[in-house]
Amino acid sequence: MAVSHPSIPNLATRPVAGSSFYEKLNTSWHERALQIFMFIVLAHWGEHLFQAYQIYVMHWPRPKALGMVGLLYPWLVSSESMHYGYALVMLIGLWIFRKGFTGRSHTWWMVAFWIQFWHHIEHFLLIWQATFHHNFWGKPVPCSVLQLIFPRVELHLFYNSVVFIPMVVAMYYHMFPPEGERGNPACTCEWGRHELARAA
Repeated sequence: MAVSHPSIPNLATRPVAGSSFYEKLNTSWHERALQIFMFIVLAHWGEHLFQAYQIYVMHWPRPKALGMVGLLYPWLVSSESMHYGYALVMLIGLWIFRKGFTGRSHTWWMVAFWIQFWHHIEHFLLIWQATFHHNFWGKPVPCSVLQLIFPRVELHLFYNSVVFIPMVVAMYYHMFPPEGERGNPACTCEWGRHELARAA
């Protein structure tokens, strides 16, 4: 049975009968699921940007610069569980949605995935130290590998930025596939596809 998308007339995607939830996330539900995922990613990145604003523009001391959520729930932001949880959600999301991307968009999406994989390892090290009350390298607080060189706020703002940038490039190529590349035929993300469907 064909399923049309309300924002793209004359385009029908045909999910295979008995498609799994995972398959639908990368075909007929890909556009909406990516929008939700990207909202979560942007909200988290916004938190890091706001925290940097508190430090560099408002000149708040670092222990008090906790972002927007930290103003309401300071205990939550100081929890390594919350930071690790987000890193894990991000990693899982990047892995789950990878099948919906093709060509160059898939390459850039996987660049974001591998950077996030390392970012997740850094958070795993932090939560391990916090859980077992054994800090590495003789530090007074949990410390990740690159945190030995860079301050934590700047490091994680950097991590979130270098994951986000290839995601944006991937989304661009996903919505506007380069000439000669075929996008995901079962996905409604690609702009202008309804015009091609009309011409056919």
